[in-house]
Amino acid sequence: MQARHSNYEDYFKESEKSCEKHYYRYLQQFVSFGGKQPLKVLEVGCGVGGNLAFFARIGCAVKGVDIDAHSIDQAVKLFRKEGLQGTFIHADVLEYVDAERYNLIILHDAIEHISDKDKLMHCLRGLLAEQGVLYVAFPAWCMPFGGHQQVARTWFVSRCPFIHLLPQRLFVWLLRRLGEPDSVINDFLAIKETRMSIQAFLRLCHNTGFDIVDRRLYFINPHYEAKFGLTPRVLCKGLSCIPYVRDFFTTSCHFLVRKGI
Repeated sequence: MQARHSNYEDYFKESEKSCEKHYYRYLQQFVSFGGKQPLKVLEVGCGVGGNLAFFARIGCAVKGVDIDAHSIDQAVKLFRKEGLQGTFIHADVLEYVDAERYNLIILHDAIEHISDKDKLMHCLRGLLAEQGVLYVAFPAWCMPFGGHQQVARTWFVSRCPFIHLLPQRLFVWLLRRLGEPDSVINDFLAIKETRMSIQAFLRLCHNTGFDIVDRRLYFINPHYEAKFGLTPRVLCKGLSCIPYVRDFFTTSCHFLVRKGI
């Protein structure tokens, strides 16, 4: 496991920096942040709250929901330490009830962990304000680290591309031989079961009544700048238009969607 996954404060600041430099600039093309009323922003799967920190700093009313209680506790502590205002709730989004309607909902690196994606999208649809925007980002399943190997306990697995694409029995056998504990193996299998591809997301939007406002596929994930010092790169147009093939080259998929008529 990389140290950044256990150092919550560094991860918080790293996420906030990426949000300000890349995600916010992208969203500005489609969302108005300068109105008289504070923009209402909800992040589902907010983790320790780094993405929301930036939006809180620019005056948005922010709320984060996460199924992991420890992450929510850390988000509350880090927001308090930074002097930021935000609300954080420990809840399963599939059971979450909220009277508020949000101008922007963020689902960043979370959809690939949720099995009932149809129900998820219907829940998010109900939480969106009219003309609200849902921002979904996820790693394409077939990309080199689409199985989240980077959180592995062993050095080799955490740096081994495409290992998640092996047949399940071989995948499990290899992980055990390499020394991964059962808890980590189970997490990897859960991701393997709930994986998200570009084509699957397009079908999901169609089936749940969402219109795609914009799509941006990255060959080098914007978050890799903070993590590895790499300059973000959008996938070339030729590859981005080829279904299935593009999944192998897209380290991060960014979609902006709205409720269809």
